[in-house]
Amino acid sequence: MEVLPDIAPFQRRLEELAAQMAEPAFYANSRRAADVTREHQKLQKVVEDFRLHERLVRELIEAAAMVKDAAADADMRELASEELPDLARRAEVLRQAVLIAMIPPDPTDSRNTVMEIRAGSGGDEASLFAGELFRLYSRYADEHGWKIQPMSSSPSERGGFKEVIFLITGTDVYKQLKFESGVHRVKRVPVTEANGRIHTSTVTVAVLPEAEEVDVVIDPQELEITVARASGPGGQGVNTTDSAVQILHKPTGLIVTCADERSQIKNKAKAMTVLRSRLLQRREDEEHAKYAAVRRNQIGSGDRSERIRTYHFLQNRVTEHRIGLTLYCLPQVMEGEIDDIIAALQKADYEQKLAALTGQTYVAPRGGGDDD
Repeated sequence: MEVLPDIAPFQRRLEELAAQMAEPAFYANSRRAADVTREHQKLQKVVEDFRLHERLVRELIEAAAMVKDAAADADMRELASEELPDLARRAEVLRQAVLIAMIPPDPTDSRNTVMEIRAGSGGDEASLFAGELFRLYSRYADEHGWKIQPMSSSPSERGGFKEVIFLITGTDVYKQLKFESGVHRVKRVPVTEANGRIHTSTVTVAVLPEAEEVDVVIDPQELEITVARASGPGGQGVNTTDSAVQILHKPTGLIVTCADERSQIKNKAKAMTVLRSRLLQRREDEEHAKYAAVRRNQIGSGDRSERIRTYHFLQNRVTEHRIGLTLYCLPQVMEGEIDDIIAALQKADYEQKLAALTGQTYVAPRGGGDDD
């Protein structure tokens, strides 16, 4: 029976929270009181389950020793032998529950999400597929009761998008979509291809947790804001006012442009939302940079240059390269039915975190489709 990680840090935190809850003014701040109480209840359950697991392990060891004890009463040995499978099962179930509870939650999982889809290599075909991915995620959002708010877009002349940025709001949006970041590759015969040759193109997807003003403090002096007349479709109101806004964050060189709204104020607010989210993501990437070598082959590395998924239309195949998953249901996937893919990615991420928690080495699965 494998041992669990040390419970001492969780016990200390539980005692700290209990001391806070005993303070006379604890309930003066109802929101803080609710947060502390929830954390206290969760930790209390972890500690109780840990102690119960310890007791089950002791009983398991005693029962195993009884079975091997030739001097023991035959009836007692038989009873211990019958108890062993049930004790082992209960101990393992409890061990898994404690491990799951010990995994630190991602504080951004409950955030709304800014998604950025950009055509990569492949010309017009890449832009068309960028539009199809936007539709895919839009349908997935609808199925989950989330709302989509367009932030910025650059349509392609032949259809689709060179770039489209949008905000998705709802419950656990980032938790569900964070593994979609990366390079998505499509292999198919374009409608303009007379000889039936397969064309390969790529689209990049960036998934950013929406940053709040308290997360990223931006000095107005570090911004260079310019306005211009919006161009392209959108009605005469857009085309006759200086409503397009471009924001340059001078310290990082990040540039955000928004021209979807008729109002300059609304475009500026949307651009600031995107800028804060990009800065938050950059800060988190920098904080985790020292682990880059270890995480290169792991789920959620955030490496935008890595091809994560292939959509092969002639073979009706979707291959998730990070975990070796292949599904032959491409039409359904393009309609937004990606729950199976997301669940598999979350499972792999869970296994990776469990391995780190228990000091084991996690090996990401490979294979599951062609690699050309």
